[in-house]
Amino acid sequence: MALIKTVRGFTPQIGKDCFLAENATIIGDVMLGNNCSVWYSAVIRGDVNSIRIGNNVNIQDGSVLHTLYEKSTLHIGDNVSIGHNVTIHGATVHEGALIGMGSVVLDHAVIGEGAIVAAGSVVLSNTIVEPGSIYAGVPAKYIKKIDPQQSKEINQRIASNYGMYASWYKDEE
Repeated sequence: MALIKTVRGFTPQIGKDCFLAENATIIGDVMLGNNCSVWYSAVIRGDVNSIRIGNNVNIQDGSVLHTLYEKSTLHIGDNVSIGHNVTIHGATVHEGALIGMGSVVLDHAVIGEGAIVAAGSVVLSNTIVEPGSIYAGVPAKYIKKIDPQQSKEINQRIASNYGMYASWYKDEE
């Protein structure tokens, strides 16, 4: 069972039908929506400020979500995929976005609806990633717009796949 820890009087709130890997860690002021998956070695650390995560979000292996004390909060919309070994620190990720493997998203950055942050990118503090766009690089820069339907299909397919993967583990419990 995942480590779910109360800190400073805040106990994580976990939605319905979520898969939490045995060594996932969820601490403090965290609200996780329904049908989410938090994979192996992922850490969601709401000890210094709030973290709000929508429905049908997958937080893949080794990712870390955190905030700045009294300065930033973290918000993730519905149907978001957060790739392996991603760090998101005090940012906002809107619905249907995809954060590629190994990326870093820093405080007060905003990832627009349906946007894609390419693997290995660093989104600097206060960067606004436009909805329906691809950003890549270090630091991440605008690459191009993508067709909204194509973005939705890609991002929803990944989010749906993670729901399917999570169901395999629930069957083993």
